[in-house]
Amino acid sequence: PASQRRSSGSKAKKRNEPTGPPARGVFRRTLSAGSLGSVSNQAASVDRSQSKVTDENVVIADALRDHTRDKFRALINSLKGIMNASDPESKEVMDRLTFATSMENGFFWDDAYASDALDDMARSDIFKSVVAKLQGLVACHPDEVEPKSKEAKRRLTFFVNSLFMDMPNAPSIHDMFSWNVLTPYYKETVTLNKGELETRSDALGVSTMLYLQTLFKADWSNFLERMGLQDEEKVWSKKYSNETRQWASIRAQTLNRTVSGMMYFEKALRLLANLERLDDDTTNDLMGEKFGYIVACQVYGQMKKDQDSKADDIDALMHRFPHMRVAYIDSVRHQRSGQMAFYSCLVKSNGDGKIQELYRVRLPGNPILGEGKPENQNHAMIFTRGEFVQTIDMNQEGYFEEALKMRNALQEFAKRDGPMPTTILGLREHIFTGSVSSLANYMALQETSFVTLGQRVLTKPLCIRLHYGHPDVFDKLFFITRGGISKSSKGINLSEDIFAGYNNAIRGGQVAFKEYLQVGKGRDVGMSQIYQFEAKLSQGAGEQSLSRDVYRLCHRLDFSRLLSYYFGGIGHYFSNVLTVFTIYVVVYLMAILALYDLEKIGDRLITPMGTIQMLLGGLGLLQTIPLFSTLGVERGWWASFCELIQVFATGGPLHFMFHIQTKANYMTQTILVGGAKYRPTGRGFVTQHTPMDEQYRFFASSHLYLGVEMGVLLVIMGVYSDAGQYFGRTWSLWLASLSFLVSPFWFNPLTFDWNMVTSDYVKFITWMRGNSGGASRSWSIWWGEENAYYSKMPFASKIWFIIKSVLYLTIAEGIARSDLLRADTTLNQPKIGVSFVVSSIVILFALWGLLGKVEHMMSYPVRRTIGILIAVGLMASCTTALVEDSNFIRYGLAAYYGIGAMCQLGLLSGSKFVKNFYFVHDLVCGHIIFIPLFILAILQIPHYIQTWLLYHNALSSDVVVSNILRYARKSQESGGTSAPNEDLVEQISELRKVVQKQEQMIESINNSGARPTSSLRQNPSTDAIASLIKAPSREQLDIQTSVGSYARATGHSQPGGLRPTLSASTLDVWGEMALGDASIPQGGYQTAPTRQTSSTRGSSDFSFTQPDVMPPR
Repeated sequence: PASQRRSSGSKAKKRNEPTGPPARGVFRRTLSAGSLGSVSNQAASVDRSQSKVTDENVVIADALRDHTRDKFRALINSLKGIMNASDPESKEVMDRLTFATSMENGFFWDDAYASDALDDMARSDIFKSVVAKLQGLVACHPDEVEPKSKEAKRRLTFFVNSLFMDMPNAPSIHDMFSWNVLTPYYKETVTLNKGELETRSDALGVSTMLYLQTLFKADWSNFLERMGLQDEEKVWSKKYSNETRQWASIRAQTLNRTVSGMMYFEKALRLLANLERLDDDTTNDLMGEKFGYIVACQVYGQMKKDQDSKADDIDALMHRFPHMRVAYIDSVRHQRSGQMAFYSCLVKSNGDGKIQELYRVRLPGNPILGEGKPENQNHAMIFTRGEFVQTIDMNQEGYFEEALKMRNALQEFAKRDGPMPTTILGLREHIFTGSVSSLANYMALQETSFVTLGQRVLTKPLCIRLHYGHPDVFDKLFFITRGGISKSSKGINLSEDIFAGYNNAIRGGQVAFKEYLQVGKGRDVGMSQIYQFEAKLSQGAGEQSLSRDVYRLCHRLDFSRLLSYYFGGIGHYFSNVLTVFTIYVVVYLMAILALYDLEKIGDRLITPMGTIQMLLGGLGLLQTIPLFSTLGVERGWWASFCELIQVFATGGPLHFMFHIQTKANYMTQTILVGGAKYRPTGRGFVTQHTPMDEQYRFFASSHLYLGVEMGVLLVIMGVYSDAGQYFGRTWSLWLASLSFLVSPFWFNPLTFDWNMVTSDYVKFITWMRGNSGGASRSWSIWWGEENAYYSKMPFASKIWFIIKSVLYLTIAEGIARSDLLRADTTLNQPKIGVSFVVSSIVILFALWGLLGKVEHMMSYPVRRTIGILIAVGLMASCTTALVEDSNFIRYGLAAYYGIGAMCQLGLLSGSKFVKNFYFVHDLVCGHIIFIPLFILAILQIPHYIQTWLLYHNALSSDVVVSNILRYARKSQESGGTSAPNEDLVEQISELRKVVQKQEQMIESINNSGARPTSSLRQNPSTDAIASLIKAPSREQLDIQTSVGSYARATGHSQPGGLRPTLSASTLDVWGEMALGDASIPQGGYQTAPTRQTSSTRGSSDFSFTQPDVMPPR
């Protein structure tokens, strides 16, 4: 108490203030705001032998103390003024504030106590750092404090908005539910190494590291500043290589990113425990009790045996996060019997740099019997200890601010909104790969539409939301007693996630979906990756429609929920099938009506309503309104409008129509034929160009054949139709045909580059003529693998293809009977007999087939010469036939459809003679695609337009950057062995000047728009704090010093050069509270370098005393 300090005399005062200079005369010396910085220098020069006179009855004059009191009184009165006295909680706070201002022995009325407290705070380094942070928050211009990163703004905006949502109250750490996080892992990338980051994989010479540096330019600059690096070449030195790998890995879809994000849960719980004033021992005990993270690394043991570097990276993660566990399957061969024994093992880091095995459970056999991912989850389930299990995929991440709300979210299981208990809790997802490319942005918007809008509606009012994948939280006890969270039968459970939802619905569980907590998720970013992902989902939906789970579910749902299930489940894929089927029927029906002159009723022509069809088609744009509204609420209406315009400008409609056919094709194929299988999509960055032959193998059967078929039928209809309004009737059909043909090449980088087109054409022809080396090197092998399932289909499935053959014959008959290019050969006798020309063509085709069988016995010159002669003879014969008799054009087109019908039937019967006809067909389709590519490549402008639109927000933002990158690649490949071309050097120098000039212009514009510092008016109420921040020359008081002082004040030195966490404004906001045990290296946090200061005072110089008596609640 202050009375005891006043009566203790000068000795007590000297003990309490070991470094503060005494007062002179009858007045007690006080510290003003301007003299705080020189305290330590003056303390050494003061004569300790001076007399100290302090009388308890003397009135102490302290201007700074009185000024501080006035300011605090005004602040408290303002707070009380904005509170609602009728609210019980506000009334309690107001009572406490009144109590604090009216205490007789408190800060506002006890002069000695107030002066002593201010002196103690002025000497404390911790208080200086706190005041520095406060000054940085309240005395800066809003533009200076607001985060510059879009990601930081997004996360802060969502976090603040989520605090106003309907969220359960959080219990104490002791009373909260416990849960475990489970992540299945196979052989994906753990931490990117130097080889993976530096490998250049495309024509621009863009490595993954360079791509990340360009995509996250500001983050890379911050990283270099944080590491104290001026030269970028030093990032791969031994000292910084691990930090560089970490920086790149947490910006890719790696296990490192997932683990780092999920372990924020532990840091958040430590912070919450610290706020509850729990000691370290209790906190550490609660961490193991309330939270656990298990990574099911199925082949970790085999990786260790093979000395795979990924196993070392997993070990490094366990050392970084001691509470992380790894479950894997180990196999041991018994020496006597020779049989393999299988074990489920659990390991962790022992804290001394070694891996310690915790459990080894003997299994009756190999647990991987069905699909790999669900089996991997099932074997690791026994190692979870929490009441709930959260399943997290390997392409997801967590956020620290969201982890703070996890104990609130777990309370949803304690609520009961209906007659059934909540057994699955769905959470919102944020797609963090949306900025990589246009395709990635489409996938992000698609996920936003389903994950946010779709699941919100499926939950309420439809009450039919199921489990669609991670990051849902399961009631563990409910599921392990009812079949588990993963069904893993081969084939039928390809989409294993949805079957947990079926099981939950059938057995009386309820699903909740809450949007106040989000988890990051990565999506596929390349055309081939997205194609395989959609194919996997479509095949999974086909298998679901044949499963017993769906049969049982549909027999137990009421009619309304049954319709809701169809809407939110497999009905989406059936709708895609019906959409493509309708397009197919409409195209053939319109073509047949035109061919057979049936576009009339009696003698009256049908009047088409093409204009109305265009208006009705435009109504499809109304489907973008829900997405527009959602983006408008979250990002702003103008940003939402710009986002939708950007989607349309970059070819978004083509992309979505293309994947309608992807879903329809694989859904139909799975139901008719089967063959569903897991398709690994890969999670890397797609910056390289995909060759034409690979594109053709991917998309020919599902899209390119259908696109060419529709295009030819629409041309035939245009030639024969007499009804009019051709464009009004066919614009949507042409759009579908073009989307099937154009999308794979429009979304493939560098498709319209001349060098790429010529290289792709050579590769395509080489692939068509290849005879060995697998499907990637030979058209013949690929064709056999692609069409092997036709002959194995049941007859009921073959009926659909027989109908297709009948349609081909109908078109062929209509063309043959028509008057298209009909010529009267009786008036103009051909100079060369038609029979002779036809016989020549037949003989030449026979020679071509014979050459293919015996060419391996001939030398290359002979084989080459005979091949050229046969090709020239065929071209001359066909040209002669078409010139001499124009009827051959019509007959040839009709024969093409007739042969197509025969080939379709031959394919169903397993005949091999149709292979040669399909070879010609693929050559024709390939050249239909290549001719426009060559034309567009000659123009060159489409190449730049495509590159900018595809990577408008990432790598190739303009042509200048592309040229610089290309030159950088050439210079690096030369290795300095030869002098660079002087013209190239001069050209690049000019380009660099252009870039620098643009940057200077942008910087000047920004500077001119910034608010000058001198325009800020001084606020008298903050003069004391401002003078405190102004440090004298000998003792610099800045943010870096506060970080270093904090480390010394707490007595914790961070091992490995790891320092406390800095916020976006470089303020050490949380310190060790978010880091947990300072003795454990916690990765994932980077700080600015600190400087040593002259202050050596510890945290013991500052103490805070609370009142003994508090007002009643």
